[in-house]
Amino acid sequence: MLPLSYSIRNLFRSPGRLAQIVLGSALVSLLLMAAAAINAGMEGVLGATGSPRNVILLGAGSEESVERSEIAPSAPGIAAAAIRAADQPLGQPAVSGEVNFMNYVETPGGEKGQITLRGITPAALAVHTEVRVTAGAFPAPGQLMVGRLAHYKLGFPEAALALGKTLRIAGADLVIAGRFDAPGTVLESEIWMDQGDLLTLTQRDTLSAIVVRLGEGGEFDDVDLFAKQRLDLELAALSESDYYDRLASFYAPVRYLTWISAALIAAGAIFGGLNTLYAAFASRIREFGALQAIGYSRTALLVSLVQESLFAALAGALLAGALALLLVDGVTVPFSIGTFTMALTPGILALGIGGGVALGIFGALPPAWACLRPPITTALRA
Repeated sequence: MLPLSYSIRNLFRSPGRLAQIVLGSALVSLLLMAAAAINAGMEGVLGATGSPRNVILLGAGSEESVERSEIAPSAPGIAAAAIRAADQPLGQPAVSGEVNFMNYVETPGGEKGQITLRGITPAALAVHTEVRVTAGAFPAPGQLMVGRLAHYKLGFPEAALALGKTLRIAGADLVIAGRFDAPGTVLESEIWMDQGDLLTLTQRDTLSAIVVRLGEGGEFDDVDLFAKQRLDLELAALSESDYYDRLASFYAPVRYLTWISAALIAAGAIFGGLNTLYAAFASRIREFGALQAIGYSRTALLVSLVQESLFAALAGALLAGALALLLVDGVTVPFSIGTFTMALTPGILALGIGGGVALGIFGALPPAWACLRPPITTALRA
């Protein structure tokens, strides 16, 4: 076998070509890591939002979208009295009637953005146990409570949603009285407000959903039976986990499109890298013939060429990992119903670096084979 130092020295024979291979590998690895982080972030936030102990009661026929659902305002009280399986924190049933509405919000400075508004009562904190009020207070009439990531969803500076600031919704000015977080869920990309205020501003007289939190030993069937018995309320029961799983399935094409876009861009980088390797190896055919003439086998030369490509591709993959940690990790991305934060887990980093290594190994084989195929006499006359 040729010494390893031979492969390393050859890397720097053409700095321009080396830079092309390193940057091409870095681009492929960076795209792999970014696509994986986007998919994991979107899937993770939707999967974490739904609680297996929560059941959503929606208007029959509106199981696919809580925003389109309509139920009678009296339904939450009836459900609270009839569903014995509901949790009972502080002796009160954990049953929350809510209004979900997507609408535009405007700052006094004229900035405008769209976000999910949730009209709630204090019972909402009993069913959404992941929510914590981190500053200020629960919203009273005329007030708002904003999620930690709401400014990302709106595209506003964070200072625009500080306590005491005013937001205009449907022509009415409301004061921000509190802030909350709900780590890893779409809830912290929402704005919560008094249920009566939202009903008035949206000019509607129906709620969107009832969220029931099951107590110890409570089962989904207990809530489902209530929905089927009270035909007059026209309700359908759906596990909160199943609801957000359906949303995740709805966004699956978006995630697939991310992979497809990354693959198309990466393909361009791969073909560019192959052309560079073909040119680099083809200029050394006579050298390969001389090495074979003094006793080195084609296998030894092939291994040496793969080593050259692998070192360059690995350098690009490590560069991509560093860039991803600086540019991708922790970036919050808005989408239609909320936001998600991209996180570079060890698995995602391994995927990117592994992609660079695979590119270095398998990308070198076609040009190396093409340049080593000629007989020694032909190679020496090249």
